[in-house]
Amino acid sequence: VQIVESGGGSVQPGGSLKLSCVHPGVSFSISGMGWFRQAPGKQRELVATLAVGDSTDYADSVKGRFTISRNAAENALYLQMNSLKPEDTAVYYCNPPNSGASDDWGQGTQVIVSS
Repeated sequence: VQIVESGGGSVQPGGSLKLSCVHPGVSFSISGMGWFRQAPGKQRELVATLAVGDSTDYADSVKGRFTISRNAAENALYLQMNSLKPEDTAVYYCNPPNSGASDDWGQGTQVIVSS
């Protein structure tokens, strides 16, 4: 399974980025999905989830700034990130919300927020 995340980059505080994910191992029409991130020296954390019924949930730290969405026909997952802060700097990954260390993970996409 080759999970591919893309769209990261380096932006100034207040900027925006849109991340994309292609996950061949999961059908988005029957499985919830999530975006995780791992900052240097910290554990990976779940920041956004999208259920099959289209309900969403966000970590308090990103609520109101990040939006998760999907294109089920293309099995693509997205994360629109606005009003970025330096503390959003991390490598971002996509996977079902209940994924653990033993599951397959992609290389992630690096987001750097710095002035």
